[in-house]
Amino acid sequence: MTNSASVDGYMHVEGFEAFERDAFDKRQVRAGMRKAGLLVLQRAQMNLALGKGQAGYPVNRTGATLHSINAKVSRSGFLVRVAPSKTKDMAAFYPAYLHYGVRNGPRIKGRGGKRRARGERQALREARRQSGWRIAPRDNYMSDALQDARDDVQRVLQAAFAAALN
Repeated sequence: MTNSASVDGYMHVEGFEAFERDAFDKRQVRAGMRKAGLLVLQRAQMNLALGKGQAGYPVNRTGATLHSINAKVSRSGFLVRVAPSKTKDMAAFYPAYLHYGVRNGPRIKGRGGKRRARGERQALREARRQSGWRIAPRDNYMSDALQDARDDVQRVLQAAFAAALN
């Protein structure tokens, strides 16, 4: 597992910028993108299932987050997006809660048109910031999956692009 702070969730395959998109067979490119997406998807599921709360990953209790990870190839076929999505089993999209965390303390609400005393809102914000986490932010297992599978994904995509050239 890698350090989540230094990983971004984007990868670019070098060497094919000189060609127009029309020069490629879209069916073969889409097939390569599906295969690459599947590699990252499986790695993310494995990170989540085997992490078991270690290394900053969320604990897999019901498997809802595990099963919500999907790979989708774009309409043009030159992009694949692998991410968790909200399923019907989820009341709220909690992968976002896991990634960003949830603070303790009451939410700062409006006063219905009434004015607050000077500095009251800042005091409320500071009190909320000083309180602990109800759900602490977790590491980004999706970016880690891309980083872990980077060599395999790059190899698959380069082979797909080379085979797709007309």
